Amino acid sequence: MKLKTVTRTQGNNQALKDGSVKPKTFEFEFEEVDPLIAAFRRMVRGLEFDICEMAITTYICAKAHGKRMTAIPVPIVRAFHHGAILVNTKAGIAKPKDLEGKRVGVNRGYTVTTGVWARSILQAEYGVDLSKITWVLSGDEHVAEYRPPANVVPIEPGKKMGDMLAAGELAAAIGVEATSPDVKPLIPNSLEAGLAALRRNGHYPINHLVVIKDDLIAQHPDLPADVFNAFAEAKRKYLERLKAGQIAKLTEVDLVHKRVMEITGDPLPYGIAPNRKVIEELIGHALTQGIITKPVTVEQLLAPSTHHLVG
Repeated sequence: MKLKTVTRTQGNNQALKDGSVKPKTFEFEFEEVDPLIAAFRRMVRGLEFDICEMAITTYICAKAHGKRMTAIPVPIVRAFHHGAILVNTKAGIAKPKDLEGKRVGVNRGYTVTTGVWARSILQAEYGVDLSKITWVLSGDEHVAEYRPPANVVPIEPGKKMGDMLAAGELAAAIGVEATSPDVKPLIPNSLEAGLAALRRNGHYPINHLVVIKDDLIAQHPDLPADVFNAFAEAKRKYLERLKAGQIAKLTEVDLVHKRVMEITGDPLPYGIAPNRKVIEELIGHALTQGIITKPVTVEQLLAPSTHHLVG
């Protein structure tokens, strides 16, 4: 059985891409989609792939709207988002709380994972009232049925978010590139701020999981566990090479993994047990921010045959 699969090549899945790790019950038939977010949309709207890397808040939103896919607890991408918030230095923003009453851009949709985590940092770490900010979107949502809260508005036609931030039409923006000397990160030394949050309360955000079509799971109940185990074995091989200094050219992501490894031992734990706290944290933020309207449990989001697995 060959299953059409989309996942961006990176250290922790390299062994799957080069074939040195193989699942037991099927073969991966990899399809490259660039940019990766296009695959998220195609999966959510058309279930075009059998197995697909997926932004976690897009998945939580999609699941709430009855999309026929289920995730496995493989947090294939994690990142800190303290550095995702840029401000215009002339907008009078001395501290995060000053964003209240202002217009703040969000790259693409309101349900974008980076935006959800960045807003959660503003709220949880800096006491910002998110309801007092007008959130301006540069794009639409992957989940077409989703409707955002009333304080979320689309960008004006013909405008570009980076230009609006540079011109001061937006006080700040999440997930955009700095294009002006007047634009700088709201939170300085953002990586250190993220690592401090990790040390303080285990805050290490999940960005992407892996999802499988529900119809396939129904036909092959052992498939989720097989996919999980393959990804876990590939991850172990990557971490062995990273720890041994066998990766010739370290990426920025590799360097972050090394910093996290010093704190937690495993920078990419797979399974519910080591990730329950952070997933429950994200579910809470998804409720608070209006990404979903009803609570959901970690177990409801993840394939039953993987609930006990850790890798």
